[in-house]
Amino acid sequence: MKELVETIAKALVDHPEEVRVNAVDKERLLVFELSVHPDDMGKIIGKQGRIAKALRTVVIAAAAQTDKRITVEIV
Repeated sequence: MKELVETIAKALVDHPEEVRVNAVDKERLLVFELSVHPDDMGKIIGKQGRIAKALRTVVIAAAAQTDKRITVEIV
């Protein structure tokens, strides 16, 4: 799942070497913290948050078989 977030993010940004994904595991929640170069923040978020929402939707759909809730935070 972490690789999925990283691959999608690297395809969207101008500085793919600056993409970092950190997985934080809590009880029934798995949070992927995505950090990118400051110049690429707008590309990851998108107009009115559409890209970020689409990224979260893809990750949630890919994790449908797990028993944990999964979310993506952009930091």
